[in-house]
Amino acid sequence: MSTVAPRVVVVSRPSELESLVARHGTRAQASFFLERRGQSLRDVEERHLRIRATLEQVMRAIPLSWRRSHVTRADLPRWVFEPGDVVVAVGQDGLVPNVAKYLDGQTVIGVNPDPATFDGVLVRHRADRVGAAMRDAVAGTLKVEERTMAEASLDDGQRLLALNEVFVGQRTHQSARYRVRAETREERHSSSGVVVATGTGATGWARSICLQRKSPVPLPAPSDRTLAFLVREAFPSVATGVTLTEGIVAEGAALEVVSEMNEGGVVFADGIEDDRIELGWGMRATVRVARERLHLAA
Repeated sequence: MSTVAPRVVVVSRPSELESLVARHGTRAQASFFLERRGQSLRDVEERHLRIRATLEQVMRAIPLSWRRSHVTRADLPRWVFEPGDVVVAVGQDGLVPNVAKYLDGQTVIGVNPDPATFDGVLVRHRADRVGAAMRDAVAGTLKVEERTMAEASLDDGQRLLALNEVFVGQRTHQSARYRVRAETREERHSSSGVVVATGTGATGWARSICLQRKSPVPLPAPSDRTLAFLVREAFPSVATGVTLTEGIVAEGAALEVVSEMNEGGVVFADGIEDDRIELGWGMRATVRVARERLHLAA
């Protein structure tokens, strides 16, 4: 039995107020900026106070004998998680995918600091109950959901994970040229890019694409070990086709995209365009069901 005290890593992102002050220098300047546009800082301040109060309540709930750390979303690419960490994500639902890509089996407890603003699909816990959830996580008795993740890898060894979806295409979302291969079928495309979604992402970007074009592709559930791929706005021409624009990627299979973009080709995950992999001409991106799964507190 380990003698090292458990560690809780609390993850948050800057509030709207903190972002406004960082951009404009002072609270007064932020207020002036909003007032010139017919808006008030009052609502922003109230949301900020709710988030800060929730963070303080979560930190107080951590047993005094345990180790603790508080990191922001911007810290995540440099942060080293320990295998036994309990991760508490305090914020909107999108914070959970932000942290999930850096984990390998650690339990995530999502805490919603503002139910009137955030849906709470992934951040479903209240701050006043998080202490019990943390203790159950350490004891191994916490009920968790295992959610499927997607992996995108390049032929040069670069790799990233996604909880919602992987995007392959042009950084500016203009026309992307590539060859796509699914099982035995292959086609050259000119399109707005390819979205490969998990079951968790099936309620977001992928769902809107399917609704817009009335796609019959069955989107997976969060725990299904399959992915759905959707090509955005494929353009038919003498050199490009439109017959391989959607489908399912089963576990053990893969979707391959070979770039024919001279510049601007990228792969990114969960809408974070700054955390991207460059996809130059001739490079191959392979998207499949990831080995890793998100362990999310139910």
